[in-house]
Amino acid sequence: MSDEEHHFESKADAGASKTYPQQAGTIRKNGHIVIKNRPCKVVEVSTSKTGKHGHAKCHFVGIDIFTGKKLEDIVPSSHNCDVPHVNRTDYQLIDISEDGFIKDGFGEGKDLIVSVMSAMGEEQICGLKDIGPK
Repeated sequence: MSDEEHHFESKADAGASKTYPQQAGTIRKNGHIVIKNRPCKVVEVSTSKTGKHGHAKCHFVGIDIFTGKKLEDIVPSSHNCDVPHVNRTDYQLIDISEDGFIKDGFGEGKDLIVSVMSAMGEEQICGLKDIGPK
C-alpha cells in the first residue's frame, strides 16, 4: 500500500453521453437540439411536405444556450437528431473570490441563489435570485 493521496474529480456522469438521439419529427418548440455541435433551445420548427421521392423535412431555428447565437438546420423528419442533456442547478452563494462577477448584490448583504446551466461539457451562470437579507 502506498501513502499517496488520490484526488478524483467526480461530475457523477459515469462517462455518460453528452447527447441522446431523438427523431427530428418529434422535436418541438422550446425543446433542445444540437445544431453545428452547439446545444440550442428550439425557437421555431417548420415541417415541409414530403416530395415525390423523399421525406418530410424539419427546419429548426435554435438559439445557442451559452452564446445566444441563432443557428439553423434542416433534417429529414424520420432521421434522428442529437439532443443535449441540459441541467440547471441552483447554488447558494456563500463567498466570492476577487474576480467580483456578482459582488454588487453580495456586498449589500443579500442572500443570493445562483443558477448554473450545464450541457455538453460547458457550464454558465444563467440566473441570480435574491432570497432576502442574510
